[in-house]
Amino acid sequence: MVVVMFKRACFMHGDDTAKLCLKAIARHIHSAQARFGPRSFFGVEDFLDDDNSRPYTYQKEKKSKNPNKHISFKQRTVAYMEPFTLDVFISKRFVSASITHRVTSKQVAVAGTNSKDIKAELKSRSDIPACLAIGRILSQRAREADVYTASYTPRERDKFEGKIRAVVQSLIDNGIDVKIYLD
Repeated sequence: MVVVMFKRACFMHGDDTAKLCLKAIARHIHSAQARFGPRSFFGVEDFLDDDNSRPYTYQKEKKSKNPNKHISFKQRTVAYMEPFTLDVFISKRFVSASITHRVTSKQVAVAGTNSKDIKAELKSRSDIPACLAIGRILSQRAREADVYTASYTPRERDKFEGKIRAVVQSLIDNGIDVKIYLD
């Protein structure tokens, strides 16, 4: 491009004008500003959001399909009205349960059959008596932290029966009011 511009200037205006044109071209080339659009081979500018704010890989939350959707009063206040949730995890080898504060995401009380103090008392770490012991110990620790209510929603793959029901029933029997939400 520079050579073509130089040849045109020499042909049209003679040698003096060509020297001036060459200086202008040199200034244009050596200036620090880019004269062409940004080129990228899979760079960040190829993967920007719709609003060009940040690369799509760093999205924190999904955008709502309907941003003007009405959120009910219950949806807005349930985290504050029922602030504590119960989480029960049962595997083939052990049982663990915890009560978590919804808003701050801090665990208030935790009990599991893998801990040293509980492990010594139990014959098996994953049977029904172990689940009842976890519920009893978790209720004691929750009452020490001044927590007397919790809500429980089972995971999608879990059914509310057997070992999970034993943990929740043990909590209820030992003084923790548990609201169970089944879908």
